[in-house]
Amino acid sequence: MTPVPLSEARHLPVWRRPIALLALMAIAMPLSFATWSALLNNFVIEVASFEGKHIGWLHSVREIPGFLAIGVILVLLLVREQVLALVSLALLGVATAITAMFPSLGGLLFVTLLSSIGFHYYETVNQSLQLQWLPKDRAPQILGWLVAVGSAATFVAYACIVVTWRTYDLPYGLVYAVAGVLTLGITAWCAFAFPQFESPNPQVKKFVLRRRYWLYYALQFMSGARRQIFVVFAAFMMVERFGYDVHEITSLYLVTLVLSMVATPIFGQVVARFGERNALTFEYIGLTFVFLAYGGLFWFGWGVVLAATLYVLDHIFFGFAFALKTYFQKIADPGDMAPTAAVAFTINHIAAVFLPAALGYLWDSSPGSVFGLAAGMALTSLALALMIPRHPEPGNETVFSGVVAAPAE
Repeated sequence: MTPVPLSEARHLPVWRRPIALLALMAIAMPLSFATWSALLNNFVIEVASFEGKHIGWLHSVREIPGFLAIGVILVLLLVREQVLALVSLALLGVATAITAMFPSLGGLLFVTLLSSIGFHYYETVNQSLQLQWLPKDRAPQILGWLVAVGSAATFVAYACIVVTWRTYDLPYGLVYAVAGVLTLGITAWCAFAFPQFESPNPQVKKFVLRRRYWLYYALQFMSGARRQIFVVFAAFMMVERFGYDVHEITSLYLVTLVLSMVATPIFGQVVARFGERNALTFEYIGLTFVFLAYGGLFWFGWGVVLAATLYVLDHIFFGFAFALKTYFQKIADPGDMAPTAAVAFTINHIAAVFLPAALGYLWDSSPGSVFGLAAGMALTSLALALMIPRHPEPGNETVFSGVVAAPAE
């Protein structure tokens, strides 16, 4: 198939253009990942008899492919980014479909590893494609819209679980299988209905680590460390401490999604108007208070209503995370998008590989301390975000760029 240059893609029907492909992939991924996440905590507690240390190990294994996302650079020597994105989505779909067939620690670690390879390699390449295919002046708005599309797909998955779980007493295996097959179906359509798109800026097919991107790398590292505490322990807390059933925890996800679908496109406008520094500053201040309040659930015995409210607020604050993408888009060389996306994913997952396992043991003895640590990480992220200039661009990557000349590499 002859690649279609991006400059000619506007002549294609709307449903075959690059943004349409990004939107379909944004739908396919959460159908599997959101279903896997919604059922996971109940499945591992009810079927596999997990404790805090077990869920910690599972998430540490899940993050290994993220840490090794730099391997994408080698894979791109053999296949195009668009092809790799679809192959990764297919692997995620297959792994999700067979999850319930392995109800043990060893089995779940194996299936989770496969699922994670698909998820993280897709996310790495998808981020690169978004930054290459979207115009800089409209990127925050379109990224916000794409996040809303993914949230809508997640909403459908969650709503189906809430409506049918108790009514039909669904088995875990059926729900996982349906979600995986739907992802595979959409992925197959994307493979056959869309041409291969050619970016105007060929991507560097080698390891790229530039000194002038240091602030972006630092923000990615802290984002990965901080987010792991939320992803691993927030929902696990709702099931273990407050006894949420599958339909209850999924209902909580559903409320969160509805609010995110409304808020995220607005966040895109906010980032475009007020800049990445102000948006991330707001996010990190909010997360600091949320994590401290999480700790109060254990230190002061606060109740389930506050816990659910904090979960929703936590997720909404994370909606500003795409401001990191647009910050990098503004400071980066056009050819650095793919290799730096892989490097950034690896940096984002350095802490994610060991933190869940280590904090799983801390969770079993002092769960409030886990969230206290997360609050400290949010404050560190805030300090870093304040170093972003109001108008970032090459040569003006940090607030110090005007004082100290930025290195070329």
